[in-house]
Amino acid sequence: MRIMTQKLVDVVEDVRCDICGDSTSSEGKHAPQFGVLNADWGYGSRHDGERYELHLCEGCFFSALATLKQERQACRMFDDNADDRAAEFGLVVKSEHG
Repeated sequence: MRIMTQKLVDVVEDVRCDICGDSTSSEGKHAPQFGVLNADWGYGSRHDGERYELHLCEGCFFSALATLKQERQACRMFDDNADDRAAEFGLVVKSEHG
């Protein structure tokens, strides 16, 4: 015997970029395409108990990444042990077809 009931379920309809406010969904895509910048500061941090989560569209994500790369280069400008992998900064996997 099946006992049926209806349940209200929240689903993500869209994700908007926290920087520019644009939708991260595009026509024909099954799911929003976005990057996430997050932090969950713990005990001992100056920001103990604070949690951040920013959703970024592709353009804003790569703009933020470029800014962070520049900051990294400036911090390591005179470092004798600095590597020159700035192009790969943060990249974990690169698609062979992308």
